[in-house]
Amino acid sequence: MAKRRGQPLDGVLLLDKPVGLSSNHALQRAKRTLDAAKAGHTGTLDPFATGLLLCCMGRATKISGAMLEADKTYRATLQFGEETDSGDLTGNIVARAEPGWDGADEAALREVLSRFQGSIEQIPPMYSALKRDGKPLYEYARAGIELERPPRRVTIYRIELLSFTGRQAEIDVACSKGTYIRTLAQDIGRALGCYAHLAALRRTQVGPFSLDRAITLDALQAMPDPKAALLAINELPAGLLPAN
Repeated sequence: MAKRRGQPLDGVLLLDKPVGLSSNHALQRAKRTLDAAKAGHTGTLDPFATGLLLCCMGRATKISGAMLEADKTYRATLQFGEETDSGDLTGNIVARAEPGWDGADEAALREVLSRFQGSIEQIPPMYSALKRDGKPLYEYARAGIELERPPRRVTIYRIELLSFTGRQAEIDVACSKGTYIRTLAQDIGRALGCYAHLAALRRTQVGPFSLDRAITLDALQAMPDPKAALLAINELPAGLLPAN
């Protein structure tokens, strides 16, 4: 029996990825719901992260390159007092604040955050998809191997403190491509002297696209005509699609 290929749909689905799914799993569920023949996403979110995942169908997959290069915005929750090997809540604790530490100081945090605004250097995490000798770094990390990684220059356009409890802070970060928010959380914790890791992450913007117009998988699957959720090619911001 011939494999069903789906319909030749063109357009962009702004998907609000749920926690617990890989980006590819979320994409495949959306693709099946839409019955689309061709689909791709434009920038991975870790399974623990939520928020805006651009799912491009048909001819719209041509914007993938531009969106991988686009600036992004995130809402991140930092957990103070512990650093993990992955930089986030899924990792193993590798460092803790000094005994008797009873929380970070808000004034000190605000001062540290100001240091990270602008052009900064980051050392990419071992738990990342960057490749060395054809293998992603996370494969080395899972084998207990740590490799030297050259720092990369990225830009933090905005970093704003939204809430603070002493042991947790929520920040809004607008940044250039290639910025690792896990590394940012880790570096902020080290600068404060108490360690930190990323407890939650939500992507709110990719280039000109915002989470405000995104749809959840559950809502998409409940629609009488899920294809109505697609942004058509002629609705995309000018200049995103290549001329040919």
